[in-house]
Amino acid sequence: MEQRKIRVLIAKPGLDGHDRGAKVVARALRDAGMEVIYTGLRQTPEMIAEAALQEDVDVVGLSILSGAHMSLVPRVLELLRANGQEHVLVFVGGIIPEEDVPALLAMGVKAVYGPGTPTQTIVEDIRRAVLAAEGSAA
Repeated sequence: MEQRKIRVLIAKPGLDGHDRGAKVVARALRDAGMEVIYTGLRQTPEMIAEAALQEDVDVVGLSILSGAHMSLVPRVLELLRANGQEHVLVFVGGIIPEEDVPALLAMGVKAVYGPGTPTQTIVEDIRRAVLAAEGSAA
């Protein structure tokens, strides 16, 4: 029996115009066999949540360099829950101060990645988290 592909939405919320890191992560996830949807720059939380719903994703990866993570991430999480997507795992990458990481994790973010994180770490973390979530849903 063939294992289904993990579906990942990579999004750039806010006004930040730099997406090199998001594209590198998207390519690494594709190379690892995941199905990746990249939404592009300057997405609103509403656009991201709607895309996650329409694309029926397992994971949302948010890339934020603008410093607006403490307002954008909670809003994305709120909208996912409002759409009945509590099962969607959220990962955050970018320039996130260490002092904000515990708050993001407490909100429900699965992991936070800073510059220089090996892409293989992200791939493995996503696989492990999706497998664990599927196991707990069974």
